[in-house]
Amino acid sequence: MTSVGDICKALGQIAPVCLAAEWDNVGLLVGDRKSVVTHIMTCLTVTPETVAEAIDKQAGLIVTHHPFPFAPLKTITTDTNLGTMLWQLAQAGISVYSAHTAFDSAVLGINQQIAAGLNLKDIKPLEPINDPQSAATEGLGTGRCGTVEDASLAELGQRAKSVFNIESLHIVGDSERRLTKVGIACGSAGELIRCASRQGCDVLITGEARFHTCLEARALGIAMILLGHYASERFALDHLAATLADQFSELTVWASTDEEDPLTLH
Repeated sequence: MTSVGDICKALGQIAPVCLAAEWDNVGLLVGDRKSVVTHIMTCLTVTPETVAEAIDKQAGLIVTHHPFPFAPLKTITTDTNLGTMLWQLAQAGISVYSAHTAFDSAVLGINQQIAAGLNLKDIKPLEPINDPQSAATEGLGTGRCGTVEDASLAELGQRAKSVFNIESLHIVGDSERRLTKVGIACGSAGELIRCASRQGCDVLITGEARFHTCLEARALGIAMILLGHYASERFALDHLAATLADQFSELTVWASTDEEDPLTLH
């Protein structure tokens, strides 16, 4: 029999908790490590829709990217949406695990997958972990950067739309600008724009960024490609489901089919 704890150990190898940002909340956030599971669902975010799907399909564990809960709670009641979901999960005996920024930065994590999907070369962390006391941190860090063979900003944007199966995206900068070095930071990572600039990147690819961050990018002379927060991360939860299914062939593992991007084009 496979327990929640067994899955937690596997996830800790895929995305070591030590890679998570200090402000983050990762690991087993809801549940009992001793509980036996037969069904696992992955998703980007715990929402009323994904909770309902997990309950309906008898998941014993939800592996979500975004932490749930993220901030400390004083009460857990059905007076709030968050409390309602936690109460429903507890009643159904469903545990919740989040890897979040640990998965972003893992060796085969989201940023690495984005860089590989765009066929970047010489891929390295955007912000390397510098720990001279540990050789285990070599090659690890926040985000990724790599080189691209003579592509324009518009051409790289088109490649990204194809790779991530999205209809549109936003760019900051001259669409005809030729690119050599590309920075990657999934989700909402506009704060890495200065780091990308210091690393000599011509462009930073992320999910979303604030208006003033886009203006700062223009002032720094670095372009941006904004995939959308959902598009920049959700694909990796499909891959994670497949990885867990391979490791635990006795279990039923799937990526949420009811989850969708809350933003739509009109």
